[in-house]
Amino acid sequence: MQYFLAILISLISIASAAHAEATYLTAAALIDPVTGRVTANPAVLIEDGVVTTVGVQASLSVPADAKVIDLGERTILPGMIDMHVHLIGDDSIRGYKALAVSTPLAAIHGVAHARDTLMAGFTTVRNVGAGGYADIALRDAINDGVVSGPRMFVSGPPVGIIGGHCSDNNLLPAEAESYGENVATGPWEMRAQVRKNIKYGVDLIKTCSTGGVFSKGTSLGAAQGTVEELTAIVDEAHMRGLKVASHAHGTVGIKNAIRAGVDTIEHASYLDDEAIRMAKRKGVYFSMDIYNTEYTLAQGTASGVLEESLEKERQVGGVQRESFTKAVKAGVNVVLGTDAAVFPHGDNAKQLSRMVRFGMTSAQTIRAATSLAAEALGQGDKLGRIAPGYAADIIAVEGDPLADVAVLESVDFVMKDGVVYKAP
Repeated sequence: MQYFLAILISLISIASAAHAEATYLTAAALIDPVTGRVTANPAVLIEDGVVTTVGVQASLSVPADAKVIDLGERTILPGMIDMHVHLIGDDSIRGYKALAVSTPLAAIHGVAHARDTLMAGFTTVRNVGAGGYADIALRDAINDGVVSGPRMFVSGPPVGIIGGHCSDNNLLPAEAESYGENVATGPWEMRAQVRKNIKYGVDLIKTCSTGGVFSKGTSLGAAQGTVEELTAIVDEAHMRGLKVASHAHGTVGIKNAIRAGVDTIEHASYLDDEAIRMAKRKGVYFSMDIYNTEYTLAQGTASGVLEESLEKERQVGGVQRESFTKAVKAGVNVVLGTDAAVFPHGDNAKQLSRMVRFGMTSAQTIRAATSLAAEALGQGDKLGRIAPGYAADIIAVEGDPLADVAVLESVDFVMKDGVVYKAP
């Protein structure tokens, strides 16, 4: 027994040592999005997928047997976070074309989209809306190491009204008698749909308080759902510890969602001063997709986007960018949210330069895509910084993102949870 006990202790020690293998990473500069400080010649020590020490190369020595990664003259910063994606969706399959796509096929597309997103430097995403709980399957496959992709926070099918933007399938005729997933009427039905989503493992709840660009027959300015219905959704979700995101273009729907207590407003296109004041007072985050207008108007027809949707995009694009400028100037918490799937997955970082063009500094934009987004997720103590105790999500680029944020469109090093997925 003593002999076998000694062997067991030895094997445990070997396994522990292997599991605790350290990585020593160096570069020319490190950007901290929280403080805005740049550290020259940084050194980062990583163990078990977590950052343990951050210092400078001159004073932080290489541990014995540590794996060394030298990124030369590159700048490192936290992996980026996109707060509004649809990894299950495809930009080339829009309008009536989408009716031919099954849930299994959409999930397979999602595997490719997840990898493209990770390779672009996005180590975390919030997936806000997917049919058939396909986003849950993709999240779990990534977590289990079956496929490569970003860390996912998923909503499953959105909860919404009959004929609305979120849940109904407005492309089908009446004889199909199809109202889509999670459609509900009245506060108690809304609660039931929230409970169903939680039963199947979502991380957050998505709803819609206005119409949308890509839903047939809905108006961007028209409110969807009563305040009582929206409040029931929020109350049920918050009671179970989940945050709520509300798609809202129109002013009334934005205010209704804020009154109901949602945590984030998606799109936030038609803002007035009162809506901005309400968001600031309640601590609501805005996720405003100000890049995809360009892609939709240039490529939408070829992808099958309905003319009705193209016309709505023409109406909303400029207004949304003006609202973005107003919100930033007023000091609202604005995070990076791109609506990837409207444009090709992996091009998420193209929005960063537009965020600078319409009112943010490069430092604010980087923060919106890292630490502020992590805060909106409720993960501000785990994600969004390169600091002790944080997940080792690290990306690197040539050049200085603070001087030209567009360099983040060409990420050539990606580490997630201490694992290198892309290297120069």
